[in-house]
Amino acid sequence: MTADGALLVVGDVVTDVVARHRGPLAAGTDTAAAIRTVPGGAGANVACWAAYAGCADVRLLGRVGADAAAWHERELVAAGVRPRLVVDPTAPTGTVICLVDTGAAAERTFLTDSGASLRLEPADWSDALLDGVTRLHLSGYLLFTEPSRELARTALAAARARGVPVSLDPASAGFLVRLGVDRFLAFAEGLDVLLPSRDEACLLTGLPDPVDAAAKLSRLVPLVVAKVGTAGALVARSGSAPARIAATPAVPRDTTGAGDAFTGAFLAAVLAGAAPEEAAARGCRAGAEAVERVGGRPPGTGGDGRHDGRPGCEAHRRERDSVAGHPEGRTRRAKE
Repeated sequence: MTADGALLVVGDVVTDVVARHRGPLAAGTDTAAAIRTVPGGAGANVACWAAYAGCADVRLLGRVGADAAAWHERELVAAGVRPRLVVDPTAPTGTVICLVDTGAAAERTFLTDSGASLRLEPADWSDALLDGVTRLHLSGYLLFTEPSRELARTALAAARARGVPVSLDPASAGFLVRLGVDRFLAFAEGLDVLLPSRDEACLLTGLPDPVDAAAKLSRLVPLVVAKVGTAGALVARSGSAPARIAATPAVPRDTTGAGDAFTGAFLAAVLAGAAPEEAAARGCRAGAEAVERVGGRPPGTGGDGRHDGRPGCEAHRRERDSVAGHPEGRTRRAKE
C-alpha cells in the first residue's frame, strides 16, 4: 500500500509502565505482576501504527523531557516515523502506569503523569510542518491543557488554510468530563473526521446508544468513525444511519493502544485512497492485532520487549548526549 502524501500527527509521547496482574489489586500489600517499560503515548502510537499499516511518510510533533528524548526518538525512527521532538527544559517525559487485569477482558486502568507531553505550545509549531502533508491528525490529549490546546487551535487553523483535512481522537472520557463537553464540541466544529470510542461518543452526545451517538456527532463533524470494541466500528456521515463494521476476533492480552492502532491503520488506509468503511475494517484488524500484544506499539517496535535503551540505563544516556550534540539530530531543545 502506497500512501499519497504525508500524514502529520501532533500529540503525546510518553513512557508506558505496563503492569499485568490477575484479579483485583491487594490493597496495602503486594500484588504479583509482570512489569515492562515500553514507549507509548496516543499520538506516538497512532503514528507508529500508520507507518506499520503502510503509510510511507509519517511525521510526528511531540514534546519530551531530556530524560528519555533519545530513547523515544530511536524507537520512533525504528518504527518508520519521522519525529520532531521538542525537548522540554524543565519537565520530564510523560509517564503512564498501565494496570492491566490479565482476566478475559484484559481491562486496563491508567495512572497518568503527563509531564512534558502536554506542554506543547504554539511556539513549537511552524506552518512549514505542513509542507507535503495531506492529512493532519491531532491527539485529543492536546485539548486538556491550555498551552497544548492553543497549539491544537493553531495547527487546525493552519491546516484549514491549506485545505488539509484534520482528524482527532478524543482520547479519554475521563479527561473529557474535566474539559467540558461544550468546550470540546466547539473545537470539533473545525474537524473533518472524529474518531471517538463508544464511551466518548455517548458522553459527547448524552445518548446511551453508540449508534445514535455516532449519527448525532456526524451532524457536527462530517465523518464520525466510532470504535465500539468487540462490536467493531460505526461509520457515520452527515447525520445518516451509521454503517456497521464487524470486529476482527482476537484473544486480548493488553488492550492498551487498541484505539490508537485502529486510528493509525484507518488514517493510512484513507491516505491510500480507501473508502471510510474499508479503512475502518482495516482499523478493526489493527486493533485486534494490538490487543494480542503488550504495549501500544505494533510488532517489531518498542512494544516487543526490547529494553536495551530504556530510560535510565547508561547506554541510553550516552546515546541521548550523542543525539543532542549531533547537527542532524531530530530532537530540538525548547527555549529556556
